[in-house]
Amino acid sequence: HLSCLVRQAEVATEQWEEYDTGEGVGKWVRCYDCGQDFHGAVDVALGWAFWKTYLGRPEADGRRCEALGNLGNALKGPRPEEALPVLQASLALVRRFWHDDENVLSAQQSLANGLSVVGRTDEALVLRREVYDRRVALFGVSHKNTIEAGVNLSISLNLLQLYDEAITLLRDQLLPVARRLLGAESNATLNIYHNLADVLQENPDYTRDGLRLNQCRFTRLDATHFDLQHRRRPAGSRDHNAGCDPDSAAGLRARASAHAQWRDPHE
Repeated sequence: HLSCLVRQAEVATEQWEEYDTGEGVGKWVRCYDCGQDFHGAVDVALGWAFWKTYLGRPEADGRRCEALGNLGNALKGPRPEEALPVLQASLALVRRFWHDDENVLSAQQSLANGLSVVGRTDEALVLRREVYDRRVALFGVSHKNTIEAGVNLSISLNLLQLYDEAITLLRDQLLPVARRLLGAESNATLNIYHNLADVLQENPDYTRDGLRLNQCRFTRLDATHFDLQHRRRPAGSRDHNAGCDPDSAAGLRARASAHAQWRDPHE
């Protein structure tokens, strides 16, 4: 029952606040029995319950701020137009009371993702550039948060047909770092490959031979990503990394025979 999930989350949050133990606010967004994030109607219902639980606290209360941001993220998938004012209010609140970079950058990234969902791509690009540049300055390129921000930036670049910049970002900056830091078959690395493949396919200046070559390169990675995503994530789950969806199984099988013709030079 939803009421049981709400009560479990309330208790976990109280334990964290009083004793610094347990899952804390994570109980509002994730099932700790199966390890998956809540999604769909349950995610939205818990988002509203989280917000209503802490709405009465002072505006500067950290838990109240977390609840507002979580509500915006929960609404972003099924009700993106409703999510935008919530995400905007969350960013304004964070900027007013919490000046540390990571909280502000996380709120900016959530708003950028919401803007992208409703087609306000130019505005999303401005925020994603700011987030990526700031994370590079704070952490360097070799950091998982920087890589995530770069992947999100590449999506906006592709949507706005800034193909050369997107290719340089993905292929020359993010991919070598992700392979070294996270591994060749991590979800983050595979998302970079998929996004790069999308950019190359959309770019009208890319040659047919070049596309065929990269199709070979991505075949094994497509299959791995498809397997990981479909075994570990339910359909419709919240996408924190804003990565590309894998191709269909039929499409992957159709391209499988090409992989044997070309070897990834990075391997």
